[in-house]
Amino acid sequence: MSSRAESRLSMERKEREKERVSLKRKQHKSSRDLGDYSRTVLTNNNQIGRPKDKQPKKARNPLTKIQLSNVSRLNNNTLRLSGTKTQLPSPSHGMPSYMAPTIAASQSTTSPRRIHRQPTHLDDRRKSGDVRKSTPLSILQESNVPLRQYTLDDFEIGRKLGKGKFGKVYCVKDKTTGFVCALKVMEKKELMEYKVEKQFRREVEIQSNLRHENILRLYGYFHDSARVYLILEYVIYGELYKFLRRKKRFNDIMASHYVFQMAEALSYLHSKNIIHRDIKPENILLGFDNIIKISDFGWSVHAPSSKRSTMCGTLDYLPPEMVEAKDHDYRVDVWALGVLCYELLVGQPPFEEEFRDSTYRRIAKVDLRIPAFVSPDATDLIRKLLQYDPEKRFPLDEVKDHPWITKNRHLWPQKRAS
Repeated sequence: MSSRAESRLSMERKEREKERVSLKRKQHKSSRDLGDYSRTVLTNNNQIGRPKDKQPKKARNPLTKIQLSNVSRLNNNTLRLSGTKTQLPSPSHGMPSYMAPTIAASQSTTSPRRIHRQPTHLDDRRKSGDVRKSTPLSILQESNVPLRQYTLDDFEIGRKLGKGKFGKVYCVKDKTTGFVCALKVMEKKELMEYKVEKQFRREVEIQSNLRHENILRLYGYFHDSARVYLILEYVIYGELYKFLRRKKRFNDIMASHYVFQMAEALSYLHSKNIIHRDIKPENILLGFDNIIKISDFGWSVHAPSSKRSTMCGTLDYLPPEMVEAKDHDYRVDVWALGVLCYELLVGQPPFEEEFRDSTYRRIAKVDLRIPAFVSPDATDLIRKLLQYDPEKRFPLDEVKDHPWITKNRHLWPQKRAS
């Protein structure tokens, strides 16, 4: 056989192997995408109801589809955004110098698509009644304040960082300043189709007003006729969940460091009368020096006085009061911290079962089974957090001084100099 014929056969074999591998990948998704053991995102009371017995959990399906190559070709149908004049931080702000070269910034004023940071302060809007009277997506329809203008063309689009419930996230760089950040892209049509305009608006209002080391920063947002773009802080190592899957489970040193930071962040949120309501490893990002940041405020709520009744969050992290359709308050986040602590140390949530109904029953009974390899101090903290009665759950300030935290604290990595 000639060398040319052998080369052709070799190429054909390689092509067949590629097709086989591609087909295999399509057929075997990760366990997070499968129905049997995946977590279920709950939406609201009308959609939930009690599941039938022996009904497998359903996976969360991504709802957004976008081709970034076509985005810059969109028409210029303009919707103006309210807020103050904004500018992204300098390239070196919160970013290693080698990732963000310093380039002189310029102010572009030619694009019809706009960006702003910090809508009118949430508390002020509530006092004025503006929040309650505003219609869904009205945040995209106010135009009485001069703003810094951005378009997608102002950014270099890098790799895809991940998918959210209603969008995809990309690593991007401001072409003018060199500032590296993350860009979350969401379809307006899908926000309205799934009736989450109010949820999106609340997410922007809340997250844009938060300033804490362990909370993901929302710098601003812009939009065009079809999509909304959130400009977010870039966190280099991505989801804590993926890191946990690689490690299987964390040791006491790592887990205690993460739990301490979560207690700090949740204390800050609760001091602002904000309940996150969707704490889980997928919504926690990991940066340098094991610094974590809470992200995804889609289910968060500003609740200064009243209790809430909406059933929301992720099945494995629901507290008993939500499972039993009772009102809830900020202590749902304390319960979620207990579930998170368990998952970090064991590698899976404490009440996870194949069928939803079984998970519901275990949560309602607080059927907690902690493996023997979990240290006594960690076991004590988990049990104090996972209390059926919300009022008996361990206060966050005391979590930070718990023996499991204090014994490991001197072993945590030191922050590098900024």
